[in-house]
Formats: sequence, C-alpha cells, structure tokens
Amino acid sequence: MFRILVVEDDVNTRKLMCAVLKQQGFVPLQAKDGDAALAVMEREHIDLVVLDLMMPNMDGIALTRALRAAWKHLPILMVTAKQEAADKHMGFLAGTDDYMVKPVDEQEMVLRIRALLRRSQIASEQKIELGAVTLDYNGFAVRGHGQEVVLPQKEFQLLFKLMAYPGMIFTRIQLMEEIWGLEEDTSDHTLNVHISRLRERFSGWKEFEIATIRGVGYKGIRSI
Repeated sequence: MFRILVVEDDVNTRKLMCAVLKQQGFVPLQAKDGDAALAVMEREHIDLVVLDLMMPNMDGIALTRALRAAWKHLPILMVTAKQEAADKHMGFLAGTDDYMVKPVDEQEMVLRIRALLRRSQIASEQKIELGAVTLDYNGFAVRGHGQEVVLPQKEFQLLFKLMAYPGMIFTRIQLMEEIWGLEEDTSDHTLNVHISRLRERFSGWKEFEIATIRGVGYKGIRSI
C-alpha cells in the first residue's frame, strides 16, 4: 500500500486528512511541521507528501525545496488557504507537483493523489504500456507489431506526454512550452508538423491515437 505523509500544523485538519486516506486504502503518516516531516522522511519510506503552505518553523515552500533537493521524484501535493496566483506560482517554482486550496474537498484530494502516484510510476519506469505496444523513453522508441520505431526526440516526447495522460486535453501553448521550452521560438506550425508525422507513422496502430480538440489543442486516446 502507498504511504502518504501529511504535513499540517492544524491537528484537526491533519487527523481528518489521515482518516480519509486510511479509509481509501492508503497508509497515512503525520507531521506537524516541516522539521518533523524531514525527520519522518529520513526513517520511513514515503510514496507521496501532502503539505500545507502556511506552517511554523519551516513553511511549505521551504519544505518543498528541501524535499525536492533530496527526493527528486517524490510526488508533492501542496494545500493552502491562500488563493492568490502568486502563491501557486511560488509553489510550482519550488517543486510541488499539484496544488489545492482549502477547504479541501476530500474526494478531489484522493483523486489528485491517485493521479500523482500514477504519474510518478510512469516517470520512474520511463515506459508506457499500451497493450502490446511499449513507449520506451530511454531509447525514444515505440515497440509493437513486430517492429521498433525510433523517433526524433521531440516527436517521442510529444507522444509520451499525450499518452501518459490519456483523455487529458493539452492546449497548444502547454505542449509547445513543455516539449520545446520557453526559450525556443516555437510556432503552431512546428507543433502541427510533429502531430502530423506521428499520425502518419502510426496510422495503422489501433492501440492509440492523437485526437484534435478544435480551437484548443490535442489529447491522447488509448484504444485498449
């Protein structure tokens, strides 16, 4: 079972979150602040951390930085009473993977935790299995139907991103920023060309496809 560390200075909120997680089949551990959380991390295996932004001694931003420095791939969900965009930006820049605003919807928290754990597993394995087809990040290769197709790096990263989150709609801007980066002068034409090449390469492969969401962007579809 997955072990979830809840870092929250309010004892009632912390107990409630842990009770919800236990009910959902997780193993919750508790810490009242950042210092206590790091002590837990040193002696326990933790699969994901849920942490509050506003805490004494070490706030959520400082704790996130410390966790990210020592546990690079650890999924982190930040929770805060603040709704300002600047606080969200600071959290993401520090290294959090997702963000929720209080009062926390318990069902949404569980759904977000499950989604983060799935993403973490994909990232650690560096592979996506689509039935008999495998996307192997280490070699930028797609294997299936008795063949191995090695893609150019950007093409593979684009396909891997879409298939890692099937059904999720990505805007054109999101894809261009994540695959090509903000520093490059990427246009809609570049993205369109890469999508067209992927569709052409795998036109006969029924396990997956890339769908166009008119006026928005694209999403990956797993047909298995």
